[in-house]
Order: sequence, then C-alpha cells, then structure tokens
Amino acid sequence: MKIVIPGGSGQVGSVLRRAFVRDGHEAIVLTRNPDPGDPSEVFWDGSSDGEWTHSLEGADAVINLAGRNVNCRYNPANRREIMSSRVDSARVVGEAIASSGDSPKVWLQMSTATIYEHTYGPANDDLTGVIGGNEPGAPDTWNFSIDVATSWEKAANDIETRNTRKVLMRSAIVMSPDRGGPFDVLLWLVRMGLGGTAGDGRQFVSWVHDRDFVSAVCFLIENDSLEGPVNIAAPNPIPNAEFMRELREAWGAWFGIPSPEFLLELGAIFLRTETELILKSRRVVSKRLTDTGFEFEFTDWKRAAEDLCERWRKEI
Repeated sequence: MKIVIPGGSGQVGSVLRRAFVRDGHEAIVLTRNPDPGDPSEVFWDGSSDGEWTHSLEGADAVINLAGRNVNCRYNPANRREIMSSRVDSARVVGEAIASSGDSPKVWLQMSTATIYEHTYGPANDDLTGVIGGNEPGAPDTWNFSIDVATSWEKAANDIETRNTRKVLMRSAIVMSPDRGGPFDVLLWLVRMGLGGTAGDGRQFVSWVHDRDFVSAVCFLIENDSLEGPVNIAAPNPIPNAEFMRELREAWGAWFGIPSPEFLLELGAIFLRTETELILKSRRVVSKRLTDTGFEFEFTDWKRAAEDLCERWRKEI
C-alpha cells in the first residue's frame, strides 16, 4: 500500500511509519523539516497547498496527524497555534483530496477522545458518547480542549470528498516506549519516585497500546464499512490511582509520592503544561471497532504496562 502521513514526524507518526515500513508498505511523511536524504519525507507547511499534494495521488490511505503538541500552557498564543495547526491542516488535506485526480481510498483524520465529557459514570463510546463542554464548573482549559476537538472534526467534515471514505479517529493516549512520548513521561515519574496518585485518583485514564493502535488503523484502512467518528481506546479504562499503581508494579517500584491537586497546579506552571491532561476523567471505549470485529490484543493496563516497561528497558 501507499500511505501518506501528514504530520507524521511525531511519536504517533513514528509508531505508524515503523509498522508500515516493516510490513513492506510505502510510507510518505509530510513534515516541515524533511530529511534531504530521505525521499520518503516531503516538505509541507501544514496550512497551504504545494508540491506535497502530488504525494496524495493514488494513495491507499492518507492519515493526517498534524497538530501542535498540547503539552504546554494554554496562553493566548499557544491556544491560537493549537487550534490553527489542527483546523488548517485538516482543511488543506481535505481540499487536496477533494481536488485529486486519483483520489486516496480513505482519509483517516486524527481527532481525540478528549472530545467527550468529563465523567466518572458510564464510559463514552462512539455511538452514544456525550460530547463535553457543558459540564458544570469545568475549567476554561477543559472547555478549550473541547472547542479544539470539535473545530478539528468540523474542518474535516466541511470538505466533501466524494471518492474518499473519511474516518475521524477519536484516539485515547497512544502508549509506546518511544522516548519523549506520554508513556516515557509517566515512567520517568515512577522512576523518580513521583508516580503516585494524582489528585483524588478517581479520574479515569483511557489509553491504547501502540500495537493495538497500529492494528486499529490498519483495520480502518481495510474495512470499507467504517466512516465518521471511531473511538480507538482499550476496553478497560481505569481510575488514575489504579493506573499509576499498576505502572509502578510493572516497573518494580512499590511506592510513588502522591500529588494533591494544588501541587499539580504548581507543578504544571513550573513544567509549562496544564493539569487538564491529568485531572480530566476520560472514560472512553471503542464500540464501532469491536462491533465490526476488531479485537484488542491489550485489553488491560496491567499487561500493557508490563509489555511497555520491558520494551523501554530494551531500548536503553
């Protein structure tokens, strides 16, 4: 297959690219900083058309992952960049697909499980899940994330791609042992003795193992019956307290200093990030995938954490 990955130079893109190349597919990455010696990397600016549009011709799949990292303070400048990087990239990818002479078979547009409400109740699936933004007392930063997610999806939906199937991938956090990724950051906290319960620990953590994420993407490419919003999240999200305990056990660290909410707020200022990434309860599961026959390899965090810790150690 020929697979084009706009914004494919980050953690998730690297996970997909390695898997596709390993399986013998052609993977083309659109990036602002291409390697001049690598013909599989093509320049684009993420907001306007250019020579990169030719890469989409005859593609089996386009997987748009572009978007500024949200691990930052949500000040006005960062908010503008977070929003525009997603909306603009979805728009230009959609326009390029719509005007293509040999249209890609499927457009997988990255979205996020953060689009759903903060809840401790029943999990949000992709058929009956409640979109967030109306939770009483929700911080402004949480509502901003909802605005980003809904605007991101609207930008993709506003483009009519008659000959290209469109899927919105509402993904939970993709856990891989890649350095600098979310798992690496969480494991660093555990290794430093800081990986205890965050806040009251009741907030649910939704996640997906990187091998399951790759398998789900391949399933979406191959399964013509799936279009529109699709959740990619392991079947068993768990509260933060349990999530961190099982990660500590997988690593072999039997204690982690807990972080009450006020300390998290102070730490977030120091680390230039937001507590929304930690304190919002994301209880999200896949239904459309599993109803169509997809099976997760890693259904429980304990086994996933053990696998990821083992692989992390091998890459030291």
